[in-house]
Amino acid sequence: MRLPFQRPADPDAPPKSDAGSGKLSDYDYNLQPRNARVTIRLAKSDGAQDVIAGIVGRSSPEAFIPRRTQEDERVDAPMPVRLFADGRPTAVVGEVPRGLEGAVEAALVRWQERENKTRLPVAIVKTKAGLRVDLLIGETR
Repeated sequence: MRLPFQRPADPDAPPKSDAGSGKLSDYDYNLQPRNARVTIRLAKSDGAQDVIAGIVGRSSPEAFIPRRTQEDERVDAPMPVRLFADGRPTAVVGEVPRGLEGAVEAALVRWQERENKTRLPVAIVKTKAGLRVDLLIGETR
């Protein structure tokens, strides 16, 4: 039973085990990570388990996140993430969790200015729900 003050459930929302994670409180006013351990776990990775498993063990995968266009900003489109390993891009392995798009955009700009790279460092971790991809945003400080 739904109480009158509760919002209806979003039918497009992923299950809790695949919703991703990250907090805006991990960033300062300029969306710079507060420390080097700040990470963002990608959402909607359940469908890409085979792709992620194929990357495990390869040399230093990186996340390729295309910059958002004005049209994407207008309709609040999700930010799909692909991995880049051994000189080849993969299929989409997840999305940036809702609300953290600005932090990822700021990290991409900082990383490109400092390292002259357009791909962010990642870590692939094994959880109870399967393999997940963590963006190592703290390394862009």
